[in-house]
Amino acid sequence: MITAKNIWKRYNDQVVLERINISVNEGEFVTLVGASGCGKSTFLKMLLGIESPSTGDLLLDNQPIRTEPDSDRGIVFQHYSVFPHMTVLENVMAARAFARKGFSGYLFGQAKRDARTAALEILEQVGLSHAITRYPHELSGGMRQRLAIAQALLGKPRILLLDEPFGALDPGIRADMHQLVLDLWRTYKLTVFMVTHDLKEGFYLGTRLWVFDKVRHDPQAPSAYGATITYDLPIGKIDTSLYEQIDNQLRPVIIPDEPSMETPTHD
Repeated sequence: MITAKNIWKRYNDQVVLERINISVNEGEFVTLVGASGCGKSTFLKMLLGIESPSTGDLLLDNQPIRTEPDSDRGIVFQHYSVFPHMTVLENVMAARAFARKGFSGYLFGQAKRDARTAALEILEQVGLSHAITRYPHELSGGMRQRLAIAQALLGKPRILLLDEPFGALDPGIRADMHQLVLDLWRTYKLTVFMVTHDLKEGFYLGTRLWVFDKVRHDPQAPSAYGATITYDLPIGKIDTSLYEQIDNQLRPVIIPDEPSMETPTHD
């Protein structure tokens, strides 16, 4: 479904990504981990179509990915992308309205009734059917993120892109959101790409784990080389030692120098 062929991404003289070669089948759930600034979100933006490779090919169904978002791709960010002046129901219906061609973005007649029916159905599935008349400021963080997921799913995308969607949530709420996303992935038969800084989350969710890191370094030109995918691992088949190796690669433990035992001399 998705193929990347020797993708490089540069911003002027800074190389962010290099030598990305992957293929993803429809229905896979891929988690992307790596240190801050290693290009995970940049790759996600290329999948969405708001960034393009500097060189190389990124293909969807053997055709170049369109360089603008479309109904094939839905995205959920860490910071809730909802409209504060609209109710929960209006927010989800707006996702259908904005997908329509034309200038107004408004829904009328049967189109509006269909959008309301579809919105109520997806709000039931994400656990927000009791809150359809509330406004975003009346919702908890987990409820706002459920709302953002409902918006993304209303267009029935084939691909769901998640950019650290649970980073701002408390651990208990995150566990509930993990189960929700897994349920929706199976129900809608989605292909999912999720960026996370939490390695445990990356190992728990989905079917496949990518680790982004730099393998080439030049101290005199730190921007000369970019990150690539250093590990591409099937979830559930990773032993503890490899987990610890990757964890230390992403979060290296700094061992302080031993204090000197020499007796100081005095002139």
